[in-house]
Amino acid sequence: MSRTVLPGFRLALGLTLGYLGLIVLLPLAALALQAAGLGWDRFVTVVTGPRALAAFQITVLAALGATALNAVFGLAIAWALTRYDFPGKRLLDALVDVPFALPTAVAGVALTALFAANGWYGAVLEPLGIKVAYAPLGIMAAMAFTSLPFVVRSVQPVLEDLSADVEEAAETLGAGSWRTFRSVVFPAIFPAFLAGCSLAFARSLGEFGAVIFIAGNQPFRTEIAALLVFIRLEEYDYQAAAAIASVMLAAAFVMLLIVNAIQLWHMRYARAGA
Repeated sequence: MSRTVLPGFRLALGLTLGYLGLIVLLPLAALALQAAGLGWDRFVTVVTGPRALAAFQITVLAALGATALNAVFGLAIAWALTRYDFPGKRLLDALVDVPFALPTAVAGVALTALFAANGWYGAVLEPLGIKVAYAPLGIMAAMAFTSLPFVVRSVQPVLEDLSADVEEAAETLGAGSWRTFRSVVFPAIFPAFLAGCSLAFARSLGEFGAVIFIAGNQPFRTEIAALLVFIRLEEYDYQAAAAIASVMLAAAFVMLLIVNAIQLWHMRYARAGA
């Protein structure tokens, strides 16, 4: 019988499944049961109401915008941190983790102060007709701030492990910088990049603390789904809150399934081409 470095597989597996069951599966089951108590007709009425649909649309569009920004700038930051040496590199590397450590309410207050009409950014942007605070752009800014580290920290280790010899070989064969990145580097980091973007999108969908301070929370304009859930809870309408939350949960599951399918296809394609 083979021995492993860490013995006690059954005990470790049992503790893992038990902990996940108590912390993850049980709350999700309670949410599903609470939403099911509405009945199908009432459930559909709640989640397809004009206010709920507007909140879903605002949340998803803002999350997509924030994820697109972080996909570009997160990849650029990870590239700079792994490929170049420059003064203040360690400080920049540490600053990437600030959104992880900073309370989201503090982030929301700070962003509101910056983007308000009399703030450092708002005083420049608003005369140009660009309103961020108490507008959909503010939601996107808050989501981008809190989810940026997911992209950087997912891509950075893969870039560090990717040997520079591969890029040099491509360049000696006549490939330019852009073609080397597109044909050699990006396929190697794609699974990590996709995972980071999906985590950033999921975090943006569920963001609450940073958004409510800068959004203005106006129904049909800047009200996100998480805030609508909170409002229903304050109204003691727990089943309606659970119904709205379950839609967001289902969207997160669908997104994870799509991401896993894309990663599986990419792995098979890479193996076939190897």
